[in-house]
Amino acid sequence: MYFINHEQINERIQFLSTLAEASKQLEQQWGQGTNDLVWQLAQERVLHLAIETVTDVGSLLIDAFILRDASSYEDIVEIIHGEGAYSEALTETLLQLVKLRKPLVQDFVAWNRQDLNPLVPKLPAAFEEFAASVRAFIKSELE
Repeated sequence: MYFINHEQINERIQFLSTLAEASKQLEQQWGQGTNDLVWQLAQERVLHLAIETVTDVGSLLIDAFILRDASSYEDIVEIIHGEGAYSEALTETLLQLVKLRKPLVQDFVAWNRQDLNPLVPKLPAAFEEFAASVRAFIKSELE
């Protein structure tokens, strides 16, 4: 029998809707020409929280279903995809997202703050698909 921490998974999945709304606001602000320092830093924080949230859910799934240990953030995404949890297209988006972690966390001084990151407009749809896919994966694994 698997121990699935439904509470933590659900909390994180629900938080993705907050990040989706923030992504929409960021896109809107950039579209209006408003991208001052506060919005630039907000974008960085949204991306960082998105990375952490997606990989937290992935790690919880890996632990719950006793999958192989992940060696990196990218590996978390790939392990869950390998189990059939989500589509190839979503996997590509999630891999692009988690690859931003190093620049955001370690190379933040050199981060390009002036432009809206191309992933920001894609995040709301990606989060919606991710949430539905994770829920469906859990359900199918428990049947």
